[in-house]
Amino acid sequence: MTTAPTLPSASPYPHLLAPLDLGFTTLKNRVLMGSMHTGLEDGRKHFPAMAAYFAERARGGVGLMVTGGFSPNIAGWSKPFAGMLASSGAARRHKQVTDAVHTEGGKIALQILHTGRYGYHPLCVAPSRIQSPISPFTPRELSAAGIERQIRAFVRCALLAREAGYDGVEIMGSEGYFINQFLVTHTNQRSDDWGGSYANRMRLAIEIVRRTREAVGADFILIYRLSIIDLIPDGSSWEEVVLLAKAVTAAGATIINSGIGWHEARVPTIATSVPRGAFTWVTKKLRAQLRAAGLSIPVVTSNRINMPEVAEQALSDGSADMVSMARPFLADPEFVNKAAAGRSQDINTCIACNQACLDHAFKGKLASCLVNPRAVHETQIIVKTTTAKKRLAVVGAGPAGLAAATTLAERGHSVDLYDAASVIGGQFNLARRVPGKEEFEETLRYFDRRLQSTGARLHLNIRITAAELLAEKFDAVILATGVTPRDPHIPGQNHPAVLSYIDVLMGRQPLGQRVAIIGAGGIGFDVAEFLLTQAGHSSALDLPAWQAEWGVADPAQVRGGVVRAQSTPPLRQLTLLQRKPGKLGKGLGTTTGWIHRAALKMKNVEMISGVNYERIVAHGSGLGLFITYGDKHSDAAVLEVDNIVLCAGQESLRELQQPLRAAGVTTYLIGGADQATELDAKRAIDQGTRLAVML
Repeated sequence: MTTAPTLPSASPYPHLLAPLDLGFTTLKNRVLMGSMHTGLEDGRKHFPAMAAYFAERARGGVGLMVTGGFSPNIAGWSKPFAGMLASSGAARRHKQVTDAVHTEGGKIALQILHTGRYGYHPLCVAPSRIQSPISPFTPRELSAAGIERQIRAFVRCALLAREAGYDGVEIMGSEGYFINQFLVTHTNQRSDDWGGSYANRMRLAIEIVRRTREAVGADFILIYRLSIIDLIPDGSSWEEVVLLAKAVTAAGATIINSGIGWHEARVPTIATSVPRGAFTWVTKKLRAQLRAAGLSIPVVTSNRINMPEVAEQALSDGSADMVSMARPFLADPEFVNKAAAGRSQDINTCIACNQACLDHAFKGKLASCLVNPRAVHETQIIVKTTTAKKRLAVVGAGPAGLAAATTLAERGHSVDLYDAASVIGGQFNLARRVPGKEEFEETLRYFDRRLQSTGARLHLNIRITAAELLAEKFDAVILATGVTPRDPHIPGQNHPAVLSYIDVLMGRQPLGQRVAIIGAGGIGFDVAEFLLTQAGHSSALDLPAWQAEWGVADPAQVRGGVVRAQSTPPLRQLTLLQRKPGKLGKGLGTTTGWIHRAALKMKNVEMISGVNYERIVAHGSGLGLFITYGDKHSDAAVLEVDNIVLCAGQESLRELQQPLRAAGVTTYLIGGADQATELDAKRAIDQGTRLAVML
């Protein structure tokens, strides 16, 4: 089925941009836009927005796109009234999506997602009555007749997808969802023809693929999403993975897409701290074994592939025939076109922060993207050339100011961007120093390119005054002046061994072995991870070190591909404290907070909540931090440390606002200057972009 690259040797990415012959149809390149749940799937009113969302990415050059998951029936819902394709009426609504994609020359497949015991509703079903750790609902165990009904629902959904104009379907058989639950004894404890031996446990997957192929015919793309490494104890063995891959190929699959880890696995798979291309080696193993068996079915690799160079490497070294990238197309719908034009430096790179995509999905909100607020909101945030050109000043070249300045300049306004620092980025320059957040550098590279291409005039090393702004007679001034660390007013905090988080992250002063961190918000966790790791030794940049740290193993050696984690010794002894009672890091992202807490726990960080900071005094060879607990300030204790780092929040910098408004200048506040509760780049970039399209 696969074809050799046919692009000229001058192509910047000859493997990535080569067509792929599937026999009955040809994909224009090796790029699969993987499935992402955006929330657009879950309401009839969202179909126009979904059409615009996919059309923009088809226009951007993607070879084949896969929708977010649609349930084949009510039992397979992810939540009550989630997206479902089970009637001709629903299929007609999908036509506006497929028509929009085809008008732009793209191809699109619908993902059939049955959540099984992961369903967040009381009607969920599973092979056995075993509750999932990520849902409060215990599933009903299916009878043999019930299993047959689920198979028929998959087939009906695929037929309806064809009726709706889709080019194919993806059968979701990984990530711990319904089909995956039948494959392992961890969730399948049946003793009938659907349980027991692996031949019985894989029957469901094979029957769904076989019957779907029979129903839709030979000229319809059928992707099977196969869990190639479960990352759970007692997961599938490697022999079982290969056996299933061969079986679904024989049953009629067109493409095998790779799924990495169950949702309940305690190993991060798509966060920014995961190395780029961290799982391409597993796909390479599978592809090699399929080729040795004489099977040419295209194999897709996935997870943490966010730039064309990474994708090209995975294809050129034989790891896969296609590359699946999902969130990179939230970040930049023009990813493929830019790569084809040799403009990879202009790509708005996914930094795998999860803050606006997965975190939104888990909160029931429409997804978007931290670095591209237009994602999923294409019909709301429309960047149009202005007919009323204005002279505008933006003060502050952090994320909010950069988003505002570049969007305004793109629209045709005359924009001057001022910052007192010597480089752009504001607090992003602190974030990128944190181990596991190296990707943040990509956003600064992107904005630097945007400043050049849009023509916004950048003025660095200038602390602009209100008088200077008034003298320039700007039509409006946008204040993106950011934040300053909040003063917690702890007696004794002026001691030279008490530092701000800025001092620490910028490396301005050496620190001792025992450190207390006051404040357990996002900055407190960042500082802790920074202090635990030697500079330049982030596991996000070292795949073997990352695998050891999280216990990722070769599934050919250990079932499920997971072993006991072997964390490197911590560089320091840390204590992380917060005033509020309860779990530390509660305000961190839904999908990444557990990663940060687990990382600190592996490094033996002591976490204390519900404390009052009474005073700081010289104590022995270092400092004594005197604390008490609760409203009554009882149970006093003293922490003996070498240094204390203050991460006790921020306050907005707004000193320019009052004199500008007093002089009658139209003034806007965005980013940290508007709200400083936490350093929130998502809100900052969104605010800057939305303001810019309105002016």
